[in-house]
Amino acid sequence: MQEKGAKLEEREYGRTPLTEKELREIIGDGPITDFLNTRTPLYREKNMKEKPPSKEEAIKLILKDQNLLKRPVVLKGKKKVLGFDEAGLKNLL
Repeated sequence: MQEKGAKLEEREYGRTPLTEKELREIIGDGPITDFLNTRTPLYREKNMKEKPPSKEEAIKLILKDQNLLKRPVVLKGKKKVLGFDEAGLKNLL
């Protein structure tokens, strides 16, 4: 995206974890399953595919393990793109 002239603010969740407020703003009213990283051990251990957590439970789990949040998260105004969605990222430009 930077190659296309987009200005990005990068954040390393490991060094600067998201706060609960930031996480709630990112998730908004969307379904929590859209925000879960299906490749993490926690996702598999808790069998979230078959038994998705409630939004509240998922937020608590993400705050403990930020890897559970699908990345990258790209925000532009009210638009969001999660994961490596090339078409979605092009639409943001």
